[in-house]
Amino acid sequence: MKKFIALLLAAVMTMSLLTACGGGNASETASDAAGEENTESEGAQDEAEAPETDAQSEPEAEAEDSETEAGADTEAASEALADGILTVGTNAEFPPFEYVGDDGEPDGFDIALIKAIGEKLGVEVQVENMEFDSLVASIGSKVDVSIAGMTVTEERQQSVDFSDSYYEAVQYVILPEGSEIATAADLEGKAIGVQLGTTGDFIASDDIADAQVSQYNKGMDAVNDLINGKVDCVIIDKNPALVFASKFEGQLTAVDGAEFGFEPEEYAIAIPKGDAALVAQINAALAEIKTDGTFDELVETYIEN
Repeated sequence: MKKFIALLLAAVMTMSLLTACGGGNASETASDAAGEENTESEGAQDEAEAPETDAQSEPEAEAEDSETEAGADTEAASEALADGILTVGTNAEFPPFEYVGDDGEPDGFDIALIKAIGEKLGVEVQVENMEFDSLVASIGSKVDVSIAGMTVTEERQQSVDFSDSYYEAVQYVILPEGSEIATAADLEGKAIGVQLGTTGDFIASDDIADAQVSQYNKGMDAVNDLINGKVDCVIIDKNPALVFASKFEGQLTAVDGAEFGFEPEEYAIAIPKGDAALVAQINAALAEIKTDGTFDELVETYIEN
């Protein structure tokens, strides 16, 4: 009996030890599981925070891009316009492109065009009237730009830059009514009146053999000497030639320069050498004026009429 009781006690003790060992393993397993859940939770939190960080950086990147673009725009703006004024040189002796209006101020197609450009650029335009021959030398010092029926030539391009062309022209020859001059050969050795520094001046001085060239500051002075018999002809751009011939109808006639082998030429706005920003701004304004119909209106008002 005692032996049976001893065996029973031993069995109870063995079961207690097994139960205690099993409880310890379960606790460790639960702890491990909790650790895994915490790890997963922390990973999920990190993943949730990552997009938030990216979302915050994108606006900052966009802001930096905007600042960069604004900086580029600032760099693209010419310093010549920083004071809000565009000072323009012209020679108001070249109708219909420029002349002195009834109010004593320069007027004409070119003046109206540069004022329209100034409006597009948001600046005030101030026009200075000066001798044509001094315009190129004044650009960048006395004036910001020049517009004066000025032809783009290689010689001028050494000193200034030019905008896109805004008008194609050709030289005309103004002759007394009944003149026998009709070809390029007929111009050789003749007394020719020209406006100083113009394309007509270059043609007469450089391309016509033995020409006796008289240079004038004003085209009108050359025409007056033609009427008075002091020169045989005057070489000048088409539009002013037609104006003068109309003013002295019956006394003068204007002949297309193509009859004398003169090539077409391009008018453009002269701009300080190296000011690429101003060239770009003026070209953009000029393109807009041509697109919105303003240019055609000016042609009709000043040239066709």
